[in-house]
Amino acid sequence: MGKAPTTLYIVRHGNTFDPGETVLRVGGRTDLPLSRSGQAQAQALGQHLSGVRFDRARVSPLRRTRMTADAILGAHPSPPKIEPTESLIEIDYGPDEGQPETDVIKRLGQDALTAWDQHATVPKDWHVDPDRIRVGWRAILDSANGTELIVTSNGVARFLLDLAAHDGVDRKLKTGAYGVLERRGGDWQITTWNVRP
Repeated sequence: MGKAPTTLYIVRHGNTFDPGETVLRVGGRTDLPLSRSGQAQAQALGQHLSGVRFDRARVSPLRRTRMTADAILGAHPSPPKIEPTESLIEIDYGPDEGQPETDVIKRLGQDALTAWDQHATVPKDWHVDPDRIRVGWRAILDSANGTELIVTSNGVARFLLDLAAHDGVDRKLKTGAYGVLERRGGDWQITTWNVRP
């Protein structure tokens, strides 16, 4: 009988703004909690993943990722200890941190944001080191074993796609959505991406 694959559930935290609120671009310098709709997304993830037994759980140091992980693990009889992991912290949006999306689009242009979403091309003046983020992901992949929960943010999650085989999935992981990464032998494969319960 073959060895069971190592499986990572990559989750983007839930919403930090509710419908009707002004959506701001928030990165690693802004530690917001989940909004009401974000808490509902986290609860939905917890219900959806209630049959998964996690051996390990890693989150960024931000409250929104911790709250999401708490909701997912809340229904488990013996959940693993949650490990804050610095390499999972959201990126730094530079002068666009804390700004309304409309102002960010005015400053950068829609083409720059589309290039970010589709190709992870870093917009002007954002403080992002793609190589450093990939090194952080590589360390996680190298130490992974069993079934793990990893809760992070969109700016970080998109660079994981550079390290695993996939069928042209969208780089932008939606809030309250998850993907599944499996290692069989020495190769990583994204088997599911952008599922929002």
